Amino acid sequence: MWRAWGSLLHSVRTGETAFDHVFGMGTFAYFARHPEAAAIFNEAMTEGTRWAAPALIAAYDFSRFQTIVDVAGGNGTLLAAILAATPGLRGTVFDLAMGVADARRHLEAAGVADRCQVVEGDFFVQPLPAADAYLLKSVIHDWDDERSVAILENCRRAMPAHGKLLLVEPVLPARVERSEAHPRMVMSDLNMLAVAGGRERTEDEFGALLTSAGFRLTAVVPAAAPSIYSVIEGVPK
Repeated sequence: MWRAWGSLLHSVRTGETAFDHVFGMGTFAYFARHPEAAAIFNEAMTEGTRWAAPALIAAYDFSRFQTIVDVAGGNGTLLAAILAATPGLRGTVFDLAMGVADARRHLEAAGVADRCQVVEGDFFVQPLPAADAYLLKSVIHDWDDERSVAILENCRRAMPAHGKLLLVEPVLPARVERSEAHPRMVMSDLNMLAVAGGRERTEDEFGALLTSAGFRLTAVVPAAAPSIYSVIEGVPK
């Protein structure tokens, strides 16, 4: 990431991802070839999710669902926290083999393995398991609009008429103010430009993205500070 940021000017000049320019491949292709780097990245994502989970659970009522799929949920850190806080809810962690490699052990340690299954798959290719809700934390910001719509359309195909889409992402303000949260969102947006090829989005941009994928934006529920995340809720149109 440090080397990619060193080529941020390339991204500014061309609109291309600096990471791809430096390494000749995308971030996830790089991690597939460098398992030690992938392990460090996955642990960093786990720590960030562990820190964010309490505020998200306090902000959003997950008890309205009977089943939930954590799409690209890695080792299940967020889903385990949600299940532990929501008795009776059942879940599925869906991710690439590399992502879910440690999921079963983590779910057992959290005491929720009996209410959660682990499914390996690629959200661009494989159908998603059926559920009432589809949760995607820090997923859509990794991708441009075209690839994001492809992911969301896959969720839409698997979702029942009463289902809900739950994106957990920062929501960029229309105007950046002096605050604790706004500069962190802007830095994350730059990181997506330099490293992943994605972007952070405003509420209007999320609404347009959901519309393109067959959803209607119904709510944006911010978690309490110092979290920068919101739960962006959508339903099938």
